[in-house]
Amino acid sequence: MHAFDILGDPVRRRILEALADGEMTAGAICSVVQDDFTISQPAVSQHLKVLRDSGFATVRAEGTRRLYAVNSDPLRDVDVWLDQFRRFWTPHLDALATEVARGKRARRLKGES
Repeated sequence: MHAFDILGDPVRRRILEALADGEMTAGAICSVVQDDFTISQPAVSQHLKVLRDSGFATVRAEGTRRLYAVNSDPLRDVDVWLDQFRRFWTPHLDALATEVARGKRARRLKGES
């Protein structure tokens, strides 16, 4: 399965967002996902399996618990692919940063007057 097929699903994206903060148990992931989506625990487990099988998530046993974490390698591959498109938005973001800095400076100078 292609990386964007994996990331195209909002449930899997939400799981990865939750895991970005660190390891989580399957139960904790279920709670997060079920708060945002109305899906069952077995459905969340299937999404976790897809993330594991595709390499986006890792799992390790700790006693009877399973701890999931993000595997950043596939995300680096996505980042490399996106690199060819950065030229479309980077100048705009740089220009925005410049305008924000100008606005802050103008407010600061106005406050000093």
